[in-house]
Amino acid sequence: MLQSFRLDSRGVREVLRGEEVRQMVDGAAQDVRARVRAKLPAGTPVELRKYTTDRGAASVTIAHARGMGWQARDGVITRSVHEAGFEFKAWGS
Repeated sequence: MLQSFRLDSRGVREVLRGEEVRQMVDGAAQDVRARVRAKLPAGTPVELRKYTTDRGAASVTIAHARGMGWQARDGVITRSVHEAGFEFKAWGS
């Protein structure tokens, strides 16, 4: 028997904006941050920035002059994201 499905867009939006999703995003970002830190020299600043678009979001940045080089040469952030089980998307992509 074929059943119809209708997406409840308001309900999905409400869930994505909710505190439980925010906590999941924050936890995932903290996991990635810890993995990045483990790949860098001790004391290298790794920033976690929480923000909101149409839902909770976060970014992890190596806040060091050599950060772009470490990412370009070693893929420090990309590898950490994949190890945590997520997909890496660069800004603007």
